[in-house]
Amino acid sequence: MHRRQLIKTTSMAALALIAQPAKFAAASEMGLKDHFKDDFIVGTMLSNGILAEPDAKHEAIVTKDFNAITAENCMKWEGIQPARGDFTWELADAFVEYGIKNKLNIVGHVLVWHSQTPDYVFKNWWGKPRSAKSLSGIMQKHIHTLAGRYAGNIWAWDVVNEAVTDDGKWRESPWFNILGEDFIRLAFNTAREVDNKALLVYNDYNMHLPKKRDFISAFVRYFKAAGMPIDAIGMQGHIGLDFPDFNELEKSIIAYGKAGVKVHFTEVDVDVLPAAWDYIGAEISTNFEYSDKLNPYVDGLPKDIEQKLTDRYREFFALCLKHRDIIERVSMWGVHDGENWKNGFPVKGRTNYPLLFDRKLEPKPAYYELFKL
Repeated sequence: MHRRQLIKTTSMAALALIAQPAKFAAASEMGLKDHFKDDFIVGTMLSNGILAEPDAKHEAIVTKDFNAITAENCMKWEGIQPARGDFTWELADAFVEYGIKNKLNIVGHVLVWHSQTPDYVFKNWWGKPRSAKSLSGIMQKHIHTLAGRYAGNIWAWDVVNEAVTDDGKWRESPWFNILGEDFIRLAFNTAREVDNKALLVYNDYNMHLPKKRDFISAFVRYFKAAGMPIDAIGMQGHIGLDFPDFNELEKSIIAYGKAGVKVHFTEVDVDVLPAAWDYIGAEISTNFEYSDKLNPYVDGLPKDIEQKLTDRYREFFALCLKHRDIIERVSMWGVHDGENWKNGFPVKGRTNYPLLFDRKLEPKPAYYELFKL
């Protein structure tokens, strides 16, 4: 029977199946990590909830589609050392064991950050700012203990997080106010002392902004010339349907590559909801009052917004492929929509749809679109 005759006698359901693009079929047989295996590593984040209560379907997606995992919160200072000298290893150990068991590249996040860090780190018993000597010692002890516990098993460490402002200056955090810019050098040098194999990454958001790009490119060159070990720039990749300008994002990828480091997209998600601010950042302390106007898709995404999400992911991954010589990793900030931080930031209680899998752990059109690249 000729194909034309076959189609005439085929049911509508079977016809729909026949009409599926070949790439869609391929997506059911291989994961994203396989599709992009010659281009870059494809990773995801594991939340504390997933580590505490593992889910078989969740793990099946991780092991099929990703070959790197990042710790969302279990290695941050407030979680791993909430009181001085009191380390809580349960979830961090589970995270590393998960990676080892599934033969994944393990990304530790994060050694030094101004946020989600207990007050005792920066203040003495009397509530006064610590001396530079005291704070240096606390930092080094923390890195030696945390990075030392997992040395040899960590593929990459986010060593320092968000130390630069959007207008291209050092953030006046307690780290900077007490130690100056040398806290960057101290953190990276200590991390290298502890683990001489892990990639060492500086991680930040809004990396497309020209002033921030220029400042970070300059300090990378400066510190590398001084012998500081820095292997990659982590561009977080929290993007939206209409921000940032991908032309500026591309300029940053090129600039960081020229500074002598690889680029990792470390926390990729696509915010589909109305912006609650005039700038886009990840300052964790910010939170806006809830409004129905800021939460319009409680019952699901309209088709036009779903298409915009798909288009945005295609455009982003196409840009990454264009610069695969510079980009070493692209990591999603979570596996499915339900575990992504954008549901609660900067407005609590919203329903967002920023990832490639929905709340039922089903792949979205955006997921399948990536197999066409």
